[in-house]
Amino acid sequence: MNTPKTEWPSSLGDDELEELDQYLRGHVGEGDLLLDGVHGLLSALAVGPMQVLPEEWLPEVLHEPFTDESEGNRVLALLAKLNDSISAELDVDAYEPILGEVDTETGPVLSAAGWCEGFSRGIDLRAGLWEKRLADDPQLMEMLGPVMALAVDEGILSADAEFEKLSDEEYDECLAQVPGVLNAVNHYWNEHPVTEVEIEAAVRPAEEKDLQATPPRQRSGHWVH
Repeated sequence: MNTPKTEWPSSLGDDELEELDQYLRGHVGEGDLLLDGVHGLLSALAVGPMQVLPEEWLPEVLHEPFTDESEGNRVLALLAKLNDSISAELDVDAYEPILGEVDTETGPVLSAAGWCEGFSRGIDLRAGLWEKRLADDPQLMEMLGPVMALAVDEGILSADAEFEKLSDEEYDECLAQVPGVLNAVNHYWNEHPVTEVEIEAAVRPAEEKDLQATPPRQRSGHWVH
């Protein structure tokens, strides 16, 4: 669908994206997400099986209290706008992932590493539901193929079998498929919503883990354990 630009959703402008990017870069610690990672995280939540409220995903993005109230309100407003824009963009086929850049001998090239890391963490926030459905329904696994290929290629996920590095052409092809993948996954969960049984099965282990006061699990790099 070719949607006229005047009908596109109210996404962040370049100045707003730059402002949010600069804030995140100025408050980043080891392993923290930058703008591309935040976009990946919010994208996973937008197309996922259940709503994830801001109080649950904001700790994945912000790691220290604001020292300036007005700055804090501004950052939260930008994050809210970024979050809202993703579903709106998907609705009109205007979604594009926010990607990082890496320097190579021939100049900077686009990298999906940060976006894939964020997407993986978004899935982790509803890991039980994703893992159960991915194990039960190969259709969902197949849909996610291009994103998983990028994530394995970037070392975000571990492959159970030997994985040959993507060629530049294959990498670009997978990147081009990301918007279609997200649309397909979004439709999948709308057409095959989670059941009460799945929710109970996902919630119970999390509650038991809280009761045992176990330390947070280290990310293994797998979506399916």
